[in-house]
Amino acid sequence: MFQRWLTLPPDTSCLLLGPRRSGKTTFLRHRYPELRYTTLDDLDYLDWAKKDPKGFIQDLAASGIIDEIQRCPQLTVAVKHAIDSSDAFFLMTGSSSLGLLDAAADTLAGRMAIQALPPACWGENQGPPTHAILTEKASPLQLRQGNRLLRQAMTYGLFPEILTCEAETQKKELLNRYKNTFFTRDLMQLSNIENLNGLLAIFHHLLHSLGSHLEVSNFAREAGVSHPTVKKYLNALAQAQLTFSLRGYQFGPAKRFLKAAKTYFVDNGIPQSFHIRIGEGPLLENFVISEMEKRRKLGYIPAERMYYYKSSSGQEIDLLFETEDTLYAIEVKSTSNPGNKDIRNLKHFDTQKDMRVQRILFYPGEEYSERDNVYLVPIAALFRGK
Repeated sequence: MFQRWLTLPPDTSCLLLGPRRSGKTTFLRHRYPELRYTTLDDLDYLDWAKKDPKGFIQDLAASGIIDEIQRCPQLTVAVKHAIDSSDAFFLMTGSSSLGLLDAAADTLAGRMAIQALPPACWGENQGPPTHAILTEKASPLQLRQGNRLLRQAMTYGLFPEILTCEAETQKKELLNRYKNTFFTRDLMQLSNIENLNGLLAIFHHLLHSLGSHLEVSNFAREAGVSHPTVKKYLNALAQAQLTFSLRGYQFGPAKRFLKAAKTYFVDNGIPQSFHIRIGEGPLLENFVISEMEKRRKLGYIPAERMYYYKSSSGQEIDLLFETEDTLYAIEVKSTSNPGNKDIRNLKHFDTQKDMRVQRILFYPGEEYSERDNVYLVPIAALFRGK
């Protein structure tokens, strides 16, 4: 297995969150081979943890790895006691944050770091990052290599096991297994979902409306599922780390969450697994935005969260986020030769805030350039970029 870009704080217990098959268990067992490993996917261990959480933790002594702890959130209370009383060291993984983050926040605040491990960043299997996407340029040779690999990454995604498959038939078969287990049946079990057809309807509708505004009432009507069910299923997808949402950005913190959200998949392998034809533009947009979100979760992009923007006159920008002193406004275009209309929204975007604005357009080319204060950046710059 390749070296992941995640760095954990030394000598600090940690809860590692990420979707199924993102490599959490492999990462921890490879990084900490000396620690005893146990998983709550084992029904015997799960039964023990639920009936006697304190005894379960005591059996691990002063340290250990506990996999899939979302199956027994109350175990975090016993972990807290062990950390407080004996300076214990535990590493835990969770494939769903449903009920888990509240438990962790109540019991482990100040005692444990909470980290994310998404599917691999593009190029992570090739070695460590070589440049900072937002402030440095990739080399011409690296851009060419990225462009050669872009179609595969966009189509099959970057789950670690997918990256180890050489043949496209193997990638397709593996993604199909993921869909039938981790993306649906495991999710139903973890989130108390009984209607598989309803869940599939949610998936299909999200895929057909990828990158569009998500009004839950309209979504429910068009998907043929009740309003409460849509909210429950959408929340389950987000809690399982399969999707994430961008809220509408407004000038003023109180207004930021008023607009409808846009929902994206954390990795392009998820849309591919459902065999639904998606347009080149939305697929590329999901790829770029999910790659940026991966880097935010890993701490390479120091932003609290990401947004999209829509003006009162209807002009949209795909992605906005604030760092300490800069507001980044980013558009994604599928044309290899962007024209004036492609940079129009970025060109005219302005902010009422006293911040520097960096306008970036990602496009499938090989050259960096600047036009009317808009930086044109090849999508291949994401390859091995942090």
